[in-house]
Amino acid sequence: MPDPSVTHVTFTFDRLCQARVERVFQAFADPRQKTRWQDSPEVEPAEPDAGDDYLEFDFRVGGHERFAFKVDDVTYEYDAQYFDIVPDRRLVYRYAMAANGRPDSMSIVTVVLTPQGERTALSYTEQGTFLDGIDDPAIREAGISELLDNLVTFVSLPVR
Repeated sequence: MPDPSVTHVTFTFDRLCQARVERVFQAFADPRQKTRWQDSPEVEPAEPDAGDDYLEFDFRVGGHERFAFKVDDVTYEYDAQYFDIVPDRRLVYRYAMAANGRPDSMSIVTVVLTPQGERTALSYTEQGTFLDGIDDPAIREAGISELLDNLVTFVSLPVR
């Protein structure tokens, strides 16, 4: 086991979505929509025959969002809890990640949505604590940036 270490990071991303604020908010609130924009080619289900993408998706204050996925030979577990939800305006949640059952990071996330006519300004801030060098904050930051780019593209598409 490596020597215990802790790395703290904060990163913020701003995006302009070509969609009304209600559409952007729904992309976070609806598990079917969220699964679509969070899809990534290097990620596979933790259990190939599990069926549902989410183990739990309870989008309300105090509710949890949980899922697991694999990248190469590592199984990651994600467990989030919502602390603040202001419809069409703000989300605040925390999430913890584990790699092969070992805790690797915890974060607090704030998403602020600001209507700009037919568009939405999105601000995403993550404050993270990374443990023992298991996960790389730079890789997480790049991954979140990619997911937000996916979201921007997704919400600009016609609703299906």
